[in-house]
Amino acid sequence: QVRLVESGGGLVQTGDSLRLSCAVSGRPVGAVGWFRQAPGKEREFVVATRWIGGGTYYATSVKDRFTVSTDNAQNTVYLQMNSLKPEDTAVYYCAANQGAVVSGLEEHYDYWGQGTQVTVSS
Repeated sequence: QVRLVESGGGLVQTGDSLRLSCAVSGRPVGAVGWFRQAPGKEREFVVATRWIGGGTYYATSVKDRFTVSTDNAQNTVYLQMNSLKPEDTAVYYCAANQGAVVSGLEEHYDYWGQGTQVTVSS
C-alpha cells in the first residue's frame, strides 16, 4: 500500500506564492499527480510527473505558474504555486500510481491523499 499525506495549504492573497507538499510512504511509486476541486465543481487535473526521469505534464491553466518537483531522499513531491489567483482556490489532492503513468485522468491513479485547502483572496 501507498500512503499520501498533503500539507502546506492555507489562505493567501492574489499574486502570492505557496508550496504544497505530499509525503509518500509505503511502496515506491512511479508517477504522481496533483488534482484540485473547487467548491461546486468537479475535481480537475493540475500536473503529473514521473517520480524519476521527468515527463511532466501541466494543465494549461497552471502552466508557467506552477512547478512540480520530487525529492527522492525525502520521499516527497512538491507543488510550487506562484502568481496565485482566486480561481486557484480549491482542495488540492496528491495522487500516485506505481506504473509510472503520467496522466491527467483520475482513473490512472491508484492512491490518493486526503487533500489540503488552498484559498486565494482577491
